[in-house]
Amino acid sequence: MKSHETFTLIEEITRLDGTKYMEISDMVQNGRAELAVERGLIKQVRILQLNIAHTPHVQAYEDYVNEHYVMPEEDFTKFEEWEKPEDMQKEVQAILHENHLG
Repeated sequence: MKSHETFTLIEEITRLDGTKYMEISDMVQNGRAELAVERGLIKQVRILQLNIAHTPHVQAYEDYVNEHYVMPEEDFTKFEEWEKPEDMQKEVQAILHENHLG
C-alpha cells in the first residue's frame, strides 16, 4: 500500500551514532520520528522549517517517497531511513537550497 503524504516541513534527524541528516517530511512522519526517539531508535529529531513551499522539487521527492515507502503504524520497532537514489538526493538538496538550509 502506497503512502499519500504531503510534505510540509524540513527536519533534522540525529541517528544513534550521532550523525545527522535532513529530511523533507510532514507532521505525521515527524510524530513517528518523535516516537522513534522515545523508543531509543534514533537520538533526536527537530523541525528546522515549517510550511515549506510545495515546489516542483518537493513534489518530485514526495512522489518518490509515496511510491516507495509506507507510513509506519504506531507500533513500529524500527526507524526506517528513506534511501535516496542520486536523482532524489539532488531533489532534497534543491529543497534545502530553496529553504536556505543547504
